[in-house]
Amino acid sequence: MPWRKAHTARNPGMQPLDPADWLQRDETFADQMALRDRLIAGRRELVTARRDGSEAAIREMAAQVATSLATDPGYTASHDGIRRPDGVVVDEPDPLIRSGRLVQEDLLLLVPRDGRWVLEAGVLCFPSHWTLGQKIGRDLGRIHVPVPFYSGELERRVQRLFDALRPGRPLWRANWLLYPDADLHNPLLEFEEKRADWSGGLYLRVERQSLLKLPETGGVVFSIKTDIAPVGAVPREALVDLLTAFDALGPVERGYKGGDDARARIVAAIDRAA
Repeated sequence: MPWRKAHTARNPGMQPLDPADWLQRDETFADQMALRDRLIAGRRELVTARRDGSEAAIREMAAQVATSLATDPGYTASHDGIRRPDGVVVDEPDPLIRSGRLVQEDLLLLVPRDGRWVLEAGVLCFPSHWTLGQKIGRDLGRIHVPVPFYSGELERRVQRLFDALRPGRPLWRANWLLYPDADLHNPLLEFEEKRADWSGGLYLRVERQSLLKLPETGGVVFSIKTDIAPVGAVPREALVDLLTAFDALGPVERGYKGGDDARARIVAAIDRAA
């Protein structure tokens, strides 16, 4: 519930992250990983991408993932591959695909090019209204073109964050969105109209985003762990705070998060909880 904490409520709201907590898993691990496996197997061209020249950074990212998982007793490495906590053995030789099948996080790799941070590779199974294929090869500014409140000061702050990152000192932030459905896999092309039917209810989508600098290639791994739940699962006091946070947004950002339709459903959820 990032809207309840001052340090995660603001944009970009980056905070220091203990490297040991870079990757996380929770009680939804088995279900989310089963969906990731299906998407990577059946829609690989949609959920994975890489550019020529990104191989070294991909290998370093995969090595960083393996190092982090080595301290998690739920994972077991053998000559057959790596056994996940859900019992599935991942023997994928491709380091990018292997990483995407081992953890709940989506993994995006950005590399510095002529003073810009360019998206060079990634595994994106749970997009929040965007597609990897359309963003690959773009810098941070061009990636965020559809976000109406990104350009300007927020863009400059994010650029400074990337430039100032140091190996061994990752950062994290939390982002919350309101959705009319519970689909984790929610791709959308730029400026394609979002789903407008809110009759199915209101869902809270929270993304735990982190930035980790790779020491050898200089790339940055942008990881996203996504959780989604109906607002009815949120305690009433937190819903009241959510309404306050929603009303405090500027008109552009409020519209981006669902506008009057989303607000009305937050109010309805508060009334039901009462």
